[in-house]
Amino acid sequence: MAQVHYYGTGRRKNAIARVFLSPGSGAVRVNEKELDSYLGRRTLEMIVRQPLEITGTAGRFNVRATVCGGGVSGQAGAIKLGIARALVQADPNLRPALKKAGFLTRDPRMKERKKYGLKKARRAPQFSKR
Repeated sequence: MAQVHYYGTGRRKNAIARVFLSPGSGAVRVNEKELDSYLGRRTLEMIVRQPLEITGTAGRFNVRATVCGGGVSGQAGAIKLGIARALVQADPNLRPALKKAGFLTRDPRMKERKKYGLKKARRAPQFSKR
């Protein structure tokens, strides 16, 4: 018998995560590494686990995520969105709780482009009177 997988795509800043949920003990693996060794910060681990904790499914699913692009913070946000979408696919009754917590909404904030004549998007070169 084939094992059941639920899939969700998450995006945040420049990071894209492909998340697969399968029934299991609650292990979370990102790019074939354990979550704590991949992200390295407790706050980011908490962000990734939020959808599972709010719905009470922390010990029911194993999470396998492949993530690329962006930095660690953006990747954590992308994994969170992917987990939330996969949970809705697994059990549509979880949708209201995830929607109320705001986990099904993609964060639209992106890095602003650099403009010519400036050092960054808005940072102008230092003014020199002489």
